[in-house]
Amino acid sequence: MNLTLESLQILDMIDRKGSFAAAAVVLDRVPSALTYSVRKLEDDLDVLLFDRRGHRAKLTPAGRELLTEGRHLLAAADDLEQRVKRTATGRETELRIVLNSIIPFANMLPLIAAFDREAGGTRLRFTPGVLSGTWDDMLAGRADLVIGATLDGPEIVRTSGRFQTRQLGTIEWVFAVAPGHPLADAPEPLSPELVRRHRAVAVGDSSRNHPGLTMGLLAGQETLTVPTVSAKLQAQLAGLGCGHLPRYWAAPYLAGGALIEKQTLLSKPHENFLIAWPKAEQGKSLKWFLQHLSQPEVQRALLSGAPPHE
Repeated sequence: MNLTLESLQILDMIDRKGSFAAAAVVLDRVPSALTYSVRKLEDDLDVLLFDRRGHRAKLTPAGRELLTEGRHLLAAADDLEQRVKRTATGRETELRIVLNSIIPFANMLPLIAAFDREAGGTRLRFTPGVLSGTWDDMLAGRADLVIGATLDGPEIVRTSGRFQTRQLGTIEWVFAVAPGHPLADAPEPLSPELVRRHRAVAVGDSSRNHPGLTMGLLAGQETLTVPTVSAKLQAQLAGLGCGHLPRYWAAPYLAGGALIEKQTLLSKPHENFLIAWPKAEQGKSLKWFLQHLSQPEVQRALLSGAPPHE
């Protein structure tokens, strides 16, 4: 193959520095060596890469096209080199995290910032999950960590012995409606029969591979199903339905009067959430997250921290 990473590095540096001589200084080569390498590449490709008229080395259209695409190859090669080095030190190249949508991503930001300060170089990839959907990517081998796993997972999770879980914490729920909703002025506590007459807003289970779960709904109750807790909050603020919300999501709207808390005869029990990960060998980045997610102050910040700003 006529094209090499070294030749691309030479073209890149000449273009950045504007001359063969300046590029040679940076690359610790003599200018004649760079001239030879460029001319040999031009001969091999049978194209002119530089317009040598004038004092500044200027790429021809063909040279610019080669360098534009070549820089992608240089970046990919550098990325591969860094990944190999990280793997050799026990750091994962990428950590794939499923985050339950009940946890505002804003609550994750301080933890991500703390992880970045470790300068480990591991890329973080977050995907959302709801109810049993939090387990889908884990079971398929596409996730290394679940934050906010619901219940104990599908039966295969409990019986296979392939996964570990740990308590993350408990979420307090509040039944809330908009001031203009028919239940806003209803006498308390609200009976199940009364609540059943009004549409509930529910977050849909995101699982595609396991039976979906529903929580906090009454048999026969009309339901508006939405994709995230944030969407559920917005729908209830708009008076489009009723239902339970995490108290820390609802708190600023309850305080401001945009939502009204109602007591019910059948209250939604406080729900335990878990973190989960495969039992396979753990890299340093996963161990870092497991260690920090076991700290009470981190757990409180995730499950009862500052409410999201919509």
